[in-house]
Amino acid sequence: MSSKVKYIVRYAVISLSVFLAGMILNFCGVFTFLENKTYDKRIQSTTPFTKPNDDIFVIGIDQDSINKALADFNWGWPWPRSAYAEIVDFMREGKASSVTFDVFYTEPSVYGPEDDEIFAKSCENYGRVIHTMFVSDDNKPLFPVEGIKNASALLGNITSAKDSDDVIRRARLSFTLDGKEYPALGIAPLLLDADQSLSDHDFFDESGDQIISDDDSADSVEKKVSPASAEEMLSYFKNQLPVSKDGTVLLRYKGDISRYYPYSAYEIIKSWRLYKEGKESELLPSDFEGASVFFIFYAPGLYDICSTPVSQIYPGAGVHVTMLDNILSGDFIRMPPVWFMIIYALVWTIISSFSVYYAENGSQRLKNVKIITFFTIGILLILGIAWGVFLLNITIQIITPLFCFVISFFVTIFVNYTSEGKQRRFIKSAFSQYLSPSVIDRLIQHPEKLRLGGEKRRISIFFSDIQGFTSISEKLNPSQLTDLLNHYLTEMTNIILASGGTIDKYEGDAIIAFWNAPTEIPSHAECALMAALSCQKKLEELSNEFTQKVGRPLWTRIGINTGEAVVGNMGSDQRFDYTMFGDSVNLASRLESMNKQFGTYTMCSENTKNEVDDSGNRYRWRELGRVQVIGKKNAVTVYEPYLEQSYRKKESVLKFFEMGLKRFYEGNFNEAIVFFSKIERFDMPARKYIERCKKLIKNPPENWNGVWVADTK
Repeated sequence: MSSKVKYIVRYAVISLSVFLAGMILNFCGVFTFLENKTYDKRIQSTTPFTKPNDDIFVIGIDQDSINKALADFNWGWPWPRSAYAEIVDFMREGKASSVTFDVFYTEPSVYGPEDDEIFAKSCENYGRVIHTMFVSDDNKPLFPVEGIKNASALLGNITSAKDSDDVIRRARLSFTLDGKEYPALGIAPLLLDADQSLSDHDFFDESGDQIISDDDSADSVEKKVSPASAEEMLSYFKNQLPVSKDGTVLLRYKGDISRYYPYSAYEIIKSWRLYKEGKESELLPSDFEGASVFFIFYAPGLYDICSTPVSQIYPGAGVHVTMLDNILSGDFIRMPPVWFMIIYALVWTIISSFSVYYAENGSQRLKNVKIITFFTIGILLILGIAWGVFLLNITIQIITPLFCFVISFFVTIFVNYTSEGKQRRFIKSAFSQYLSPSVIDRLIQHPEKLRLGGEKRRISIFFSDIQGFTSISEKLNPSQLTDLLNHYLTEMTNIILASGGTIDKYEGDAIIAFWNAPTEIPSHAECALMAALSCQKKLEELSNEFTQKVGRPLWTRIGINTGEAVVGNMGSDQRFDYTMFGDSVNLASRLESMNKQFGTYTMCSENTKNEVDDSGNRYRWRELGRVQVIGKKNAVTVYEPYLEQSYRKKESVLKFFEMGLKRFYEGNFNEAIVFFSKIERFDMPARKYIERCKKLIKNPPENWNGVWVADTK
């Protein structure tokens, strides 16, 4: 079996096992509580994007109404039921579609039978008043007093459909008692004069498509559906709405009940009295034309409190208002079929396992980053998709696919660690002392590369050497010398490896490194240069420490070149090294030595400078000269690099150097000395040029070309 097939089989087995575990837990109800809480969070977070239906109004008796009614009408609490009659008369005058009282009138009025009769008469005259009934847990009904009950156009049931955590997320469309079906209070307004209701409202099916429009003619309405009674109309809604198997619908709450233009009962009564007297009033009956009006108690301590996704303290009337709104607006929350959710969870399980596969392929240095990235993206996508489709009034599970994704992810990582990890740990342990982490990562991914061979690559090459190390070593015993050298090499190596470099080898105090192999680094020249400057800065920071050990700071000379070279595993079949060779490598070595002749510590070739400049403008340069190194016929231009801040500090000195260098190129050695002399106290390269100019004046060249010919390696 090939390696690829083995991986696929492994990940398939992991995915299937985790998926089956997730499905068992899901269908056993283990995730129900958490799933409900995520549903609540989605309701809460998407509420600001909803719009309450404009045809629903809420009138409430709040504390302000109670206080003003006591002051102006001398009504104590409870109010006389004749007060509610005035509200009904106001709505009848305004031709409101219906008035629904979410209030229990189960006891006779404390103001006497005539008070009940006045209220009942107003309800009967209007013919569009809905009152409330309730069925207790022991299946006992609770109805209004006889007169009010008989005057009702319909009785609406308010028996709630709570979930296991006592939160009302859904509602029944009806409740059957002793063979008689009572519509829910929220749907009852649509059942008044069932035939007429069809032509008065826009209704929507469970996909949100309009079923019947106000623009439909009476004939077309009859052709679509022509129920003959409230019972048939209720059955019609049950077929059109997204009703679950238990006979409930998921409600799309739209926030606080105050969003339904809450009106004060006191203001309605006051406006009605002014209207009857022909006086100007704040509210007019016509303001409520065609509206479905809900009347509720809204003062603290008067209304029933329930727990909903939007609030733990929510007026029970809000459940019924929400149901009516959802029917009129067509925005009940819909659930995909079970088969879809099963496939959805399976897809995320598979994605999880195979994302680990792709994360662990390639560079081991990036493996952890890719694992964290894939894991984070997966979690965010599961949550984002759930929230996104919720805005479309569709709810999909979060906890089950999340469980499958997370568990599959970590199980896959664990299995890989216990199986493939053995080989990787062996390779890493065997070669960590000799190869850079990037090379080890490449070998882990491609063990077949543990054989001889090379490739031509454009790389940036780094050579460094401690100035005067021989004299330092003579002052120290072997133990002290070893400690010093290990400390120095560790600090320099950490910087090089952190920048993406590969350590080729150590030769005593010398460090040889390169960038852009075996892994590609787009800005490898800049990385090499930054590593060189960082090494010099680190030596400055450690100068006191090294001075205490050897009597002076450590200075290191660094040469950098960029060019083509051959890199790869070089050596014998029994022992080999990942290394490089070529003319570009030799030049970098010569540039490190050329620092001696110029009195500098960091020098790079024009190739390196040009590639760094292509990466950006972070660096400044001093052109040191055109040099011909030992073993080369052609001259190369070399530079000393600076960070912007360091360049600014020496800018005036460097300008004199530039003018002196120009005269040197022209062969005007005496003039060059004049400029170099102005800065020789501050600048070692200027002193070196003065020495070189004096030699050239003493022994004038026959054909001057401005090239500094190296006389030592």
